[in-house]
Amino acid sequence: MEGRRVVGLAARDESGHLSPYSFTLRKTGPEDVLLKVLYCGVDHSDLHQMRGELGPTNYPLVPGHEVVGEIVELGSEVNKFKIGDKVGVGCIISSCGECYACESNNEQYCSKRILTYADTNKDGTPTQAEMEGAVNSLDYILDTVPAFHDLEPYISILKVEGKLIFVGVATKPLQFNNDHLILGKKSLAGSFIGSMADTQEILDFWAEKGLTSMVEVVKADYINKAFERMEKNDVRYRFVLDVANSNLE
Repeated sequence: MEGRRVVGLAARDESGHLSPYSFTLRKTGPEDVLLKVLYCGVDHSDLHQMRGELGPTNYPLVPGHEVVGEIVELGSEVNKFKIGDKVGVGCIISSCGECYACESNNEQYCSKRILTYADTNKDGTPTQAEMEGAVNSLDYILDTVPAFHDLEPYISILKVEGKLIFVGVATKPLQFNNDHLILGKKSLAGSFIGSMADTQEILDFWAEKGLTSMVEVVKADYINKAFERMEKNDVRYRFVLDVANSNLE
């Protein structure tokens, strides 16, 4: 069944150019909440997805998985939230709730998870010198680079039993010599996204400490320029799209 008619910013092809796009949401289910999107982060993985660099992409594609919105409709079985609440949405919008991953608060690894975009609903709707002084000094490194890069400088600055954790999705295979791993008992690992419990914990911590993010807020008419700048590393902070105050017509 169909729900509300809405407008988003969509890529029509592998150029990744975004423009207004009108489409119909599915009907809000009993466990769903419907949001009016207020802000959305601009992420490098969105650019990869828009350009079809992470595998086949179905177009039109409305990207965005760092969403802040206001609840405008509640499903009949929702009791944790109320109309008007400000909430956030990450990379996934649903999981089975019953498997080992879900029951251990790792629903982001559920085999039945549904991604925020580029997925299908259950109902089928569509610098080197500076690093040398740090050799063998770090317990962990979070590698957020979303492109091909040399891993050896990073591995070399890990302590014995240090761990390099990948959270950036590279579009080309990464290569390295394994001697640093063997001689230092170091390891490589990957991490997808945090669970809902992880996310709530960090939000509570930020609220307790009065922390805020450093961002550059842009309107919809600047979104393609924002992606161009991001690709050229011409942005110091995270871009955030101000949906609430943008004209999408």
